[in-house]
Order: sequence, then structure tokens, then C-alpha cells
Amino acid sequence: MKLNEVPTQATEVKTDVKLAEAARGNSTRAVHGGAKRRKAFNALNTPIVQTATYTFGDTQELIDYMERKTWGDGEDREEYGRYGNPTVSAVERKLAALDSGEDAVLYASGMAAVTSLLLSVLPTGAHIIMTDDCYRRTRQFALTFLKRLGIETSVVPMGDYAAMEAAIIPKKTRFLISESPTNPYLRIADLQAIADLGKRHKVLTMIDSTFATPVNQRPLEWGIDFVIHSATKYLSGHNDLLAGVVVGKADRIKALRDARGVLGAIVDPQNAYLLDRGIKTLGVRVEQQNRTALEVARFLESHPAIERVWYPGLESHPDHEIACQQMGGFGGVVTFEVRGDLKSTSEFIDRLKIPYIAPSLGGVESLIEQPALMSYYEKTTEERLALGMKDNLVRFAIGIEDTTDILDDLDQALC
Repeated sequence: MKLNEVPTQATEVKTDVKLAEAARGNSTRAVHGGAKRRKAFNALNTPIVQTATYTFGDTQELIDYMERKTWGDGEDREEYGRYGNPTVSAVERKLAALDSGEDAVLYASGMAAVTSLLLSVLPTGAHIIMTDDCYRRTRQFALTFLKRLGIETSVVPMGDYAAMEAAIIPKKTRFLISESPTNPYLRIADLQAIADLGKRHKVLTMIDSTFATPVNQRPLEWGIDFVIHSATKYLSGHNDLLAGVVVGKADRIKALRDARGVLGAIVDPQNAYLLDRGIKTLGVRVEQQNRTALEVARFLESHPAIERVWYPGLESHPDHEIACQQMGGFGGVVTFEVRGDLKSTSEFIDRLKIPYIAPSLGGVESLIEQPALMSYYEKTTEERLALGMKDNLVRFAIGIEDTTDILDDLDQALC
């Protein structure tokens, strides 16, 4: 038994390889992916190992540990909470299995995952390329904070892969970065095109797949090097924790885990436990949200009070064809433009009874927001329009409420 495992009455804990090989479906992966069949005290659920430090029986035990003689296959150091924790490690194994990755590393938030990855990999003087519809805080970090470190960022139009390739600076460009689907217009990146560009020019690739989840899309299977999720959203599913994850090849993730021990953006065991519990219902939640969102998008597109709907499941969406090719479902977020101005759009939102007015997405409760007020309140209408944020734009993050109830609510609010 490894030094830092909770004493157990069970036999030696080993990963059931046959189960891992058989866990192909989304819900099976969510429940069993990366899990050990026998846990401490024969517990069904992963125990919360609530400790910041671990002890050694004597000096020889410490030496054996430092020389890895007491480590199991695939295990990492856990003598101090910043370096590892059994509860966190269990969730990382599950997340790796969900995204078809070799390993995963958890962080304190989705933004911590993004910033830690870039800070860990990029040297001074490096150059990165990202698409213009990436999450605004990711762009802000690159254009503001990385710039201070002498790292340049080129922003190219979403879907323009010729522009992306043209922006590559030989021996200097280190990352091609995109989000798919994007926020809020739900643009879909051509994962194969980005992966091919990265391989051809020996540049790493990263996709923020938060909106898709591993149920709808697995970028690593298309040749992407790193996939990132804000685990706060769909992976958790209950709006009760903050976490982020990076998934990829084992050697790259090991380097990130070592860097996390320095940067310190760790997840505590309680949050890891809640995340593990939330992930178990990921498949059924996302499938329900996919179904409802598609019906909502179709309903809104046919309604005279709506100017335009952005949803990759609709043929009117600019990336519908590529979404059909690489996604198993189109996601639980629907973005649309109400026929009206800032005030009338707000009045429509206020008439809704089911969704809460709130940021974020991916939870069991439906959430709705007017980006002009929620995310860009400090900017003028002209400044928002320059960023593509119209006053009448609405982002609707579908929960798991009954589809008919959501449609009825929208219908009465649009009257």
C-alpha cells in the first residue's frame, strides 16, 4: 500500500483494466472512467482525504518514498497537499478517461487552468495565436498579462485557418488556441484543421471545450494537444464549486502537475469530491440539455419576436456542417437576438419565470443573461458593438427542467 493512502480493510487496490476498456459510453465513462474498483475502507464513493500533509513512520520510509519504491503504477507524489491528494487524483483519472486523454491535472478554476498552462509552457519572447471569439478573460490574460512578460499574441478571425497559418512565426509561435463552441456565438472550430496546422508547423494546440463537454466533443481524438474545461460548468453541473482541468498526454500533464506545485492553483479535497459526484450524472444531464436546447433553438428561430438564433444544431448556423461532423450533440446553450433594444430585451428576460438571471452555465438550473449588462456593463453601446455584443443579445444556458415547461415560459415571455 502506498504511504499516503488511507488504511484499508480491502485487498490491494488496482485499476480494473477490463472495466476501463469496456467503459465506452458517455455515462459509463462518467461513472466508472479511471476509477479503482476497490477504494479505501471498501467505500463505493471516493473518500475525501481531508489533509494538507502526510506523515512517515520513520526515516527509511521517507527514503523509500522519495526513491519511489512505495509508489504504485501511475501515482504521483502526495507528501504535501500542494503536490497531490488521493481525492483529487481520483477525479483527474476520471477526467482523463472522459476526454480520451492519458492524464489530467485539476486546478482551482477554469481560468487557473488556462493561465497555468500558458505560464508553464511559454518562454519569454514566445508568440501565440488565438481566435477572436475566445473567452474574453482568456484574451485579456494573453493581451495584457502575457504581454508584460514579452509574449506576443495574434488574434485571428474564427474559422479563418488561412489567416491562422499566415500568422505563424517560425521558431517563435508556440500555441494555437481556440474555443469550441465559443462564447457567446457558439462558433465551432475545425479541430482537424487546427491539429493539422499545429503538426505541420510544430506548434502546440489547445481547445477550450467547456461548452461542448466530453459528451459532445473530444478534441484529443482529432489530434489536439491539450483540452481545457472550466469544470465549474457542465462537469460539476450544480453551480456549487470552482475548478478547471487540462487533459493531454501523460508526459505533458506531468510537467504541468509539477508546475502546479510551484504556481499553487490547487483544488481542495472537498471540491474534488463534489466534482466527482457531479461528473457521474454528466451523460444524462448533457443529453437532456442537448435535446431541450435544440427544441428551444428551433422554437425561437420560428418566432416573429426573434431576429436571429445562434445554435450549431440549426442549419442557419455558419458552422452547422462542421458541428455535425465532429460533435455528438450541439450543447445546452442557445444565443439569440430579440427584436428590440436594450430595454425591451431586459423586459423579456424579466417576464421569464424559470431561468435565473445569472452568469455561468452548465448547471441543472437554467440561467439567462443579457451580455450587454452582465459582462459588458461598463462599456457604451458603441464599444459593445465593436466587440460584437449587441444590446438585444441573449445567452440562454439550458438546465434540466422539462422541455415543455421551458418552451411555454419562452412563449409567454415573448408575447
